[in-house]
Amino acid sequence: MIVTVTLNAAIDRTLLVPNFQLGQRHRASEGTTSAGGKGINVARAARRLGVPVVCTGLAGGRTGTLLVEELTNEGILNDFVRIRGESRTSTAVLDPTSNVYTEINEWGPEVADDELDVLREKLTYLSQGAAYVVFAGSLPRDVDPGLYAELIREANRRGLMTVLDSEGEALRLGIEAEPYLVAPNLREAESLVGHEFVDEEDLSNALDEIAELGARNVIITLDAGCYARFREERSDDVRVRARAPRLEAISTVGAGDTLLAAFIAARMNDRSYEDAVRSAVAASAASVLEAGPGKFDIREAQRLASHVALDRLEPVRQDA
Repeated sequence: MIVTVTLNAAIDRTLLVPNFQLGQRHRASEGTTSAGGKGINVARAARRLGVPVVCTGLAGGRTGTLLVEELTNEGILNDFVRIRGESRTSTAVLDPTSNVYTEINEWGPEVADDELDVLREKLTYLSQGAAYVVFAGSLPRDVDPGLYAELIREANRRGLMTVLDSEGEALRLGIEAEPYLVAPNLREAESLVGHEFVDEEDLSNALDEIAELGARNVIITLDAGCYARFREERSDDVRVRARAPRLEAISTVGAGDTLLAAFIAARMNDRSYEDAVRSAVAASAASVLEAGPGKFDIREAQRLASHVALDRLEPVRQDA
């Protein structure tokens, strides 16, 4: 089973507004509401792949109640800690004519220490039957940025495969706790190593730099693929670059979350690293053809898998 942890979960409100222009009055052609947050997106994609998964995290107020109801209506198992603060709402405007996506995210609730204690207890209970625990998304305001690191160390002690997908200081500190896998996007990876990537050599080098920070395995997700390095055993060192076929995207929101879910699902089915990356990139590509994070057609993902270009990479040699 996979347990996903979403500490700053939200209700995502997405409006389709053709020819959207700032400062103008518009009428949305369509609107959707769903439970959101990176961990929830991962869970949604994993469930679509037939992997047992349960969501946990923090949910408060009327928004938190709606969030849990939405998950339950989707058939996604969940067990959230109810908190006193109000969970956040995220509003997005998607212009289908230009495919421009504008997102406005609230900060999220304040969380008390006793509520975090309940979360720790719940996570220990839920993860008893788990293989993977995925910590994903931002932290609520004023929460110690070292919280992910604390939770990862505890899960590592219990022999769980810990996965981290966050940003900023929470990501950096979390990597120092030596998670099994870390999956930053391009911008997050650049922030981790402290410089922009100008070519493929920079991306390949970044795999090493991020691994040196503490992560055993690294996937850097891109708009159309990924770079990855895997070290299941310290003697093994598998490096790959994967490119998805060119597609006319409807929405790229949550594509990285789908990639992460599909990779974990493939590894749980004992598929090789190369096969898992190919499957993950194909699922991510299929997800951009549908509006809504974590949603994709499995048959389309299977069809696209044969069109994913996968190359083995050699370690980048540093000049003496």
